[in-house]
Amino acid sequence: MSFLEGLLWLTLNVYHEARSEPEIGQLAVAHVTLNRAISKHTSVGEVVTAPYQFSWTFQKKSYFPTEFNALQQSAGVALKALTTPDFTDGATFYHRTDVHPNWASDMVFIAQYGSHLFYRKDRDFVHATF
Repeated sequence: MSFLEGLLWLTLNVYHEARSEPEIGQLAVAHVTLNRAISKHTSVGEVVTAPYQFSWTFQKKSYFPTEFNALQQSAGVALKALTTPDFTDGATFYHRTDVHPNWASDMVFIAQYGSHLFYRKDRDFVHATF
């Protein structure tokens, strides 16, 4: 997978998962996506399109963005995530504050950024530097 293809998938994930969030929340989502790719030794595209990992990829909605300004901001956030240190302490999972998934109790809580709570499994922790 090329750099541009990875950047596109990262941008789309930020757009669909966090476009209404403050920039810190969008960056955190981007870092989770990157942390998963690093921990699984795979591409960003494979992480984003893996079955049942990100809700927007399996809810039968179009992948095509409809809000140009939000897409432009998401692309900027994706680039920023690629060029800044991970501040999520290796988070590889998150969920909105209004849902309570069973898997969260088995995770290490990291922080809340915007309306998402961020977690990691200790064994998944790989501190990435770019």
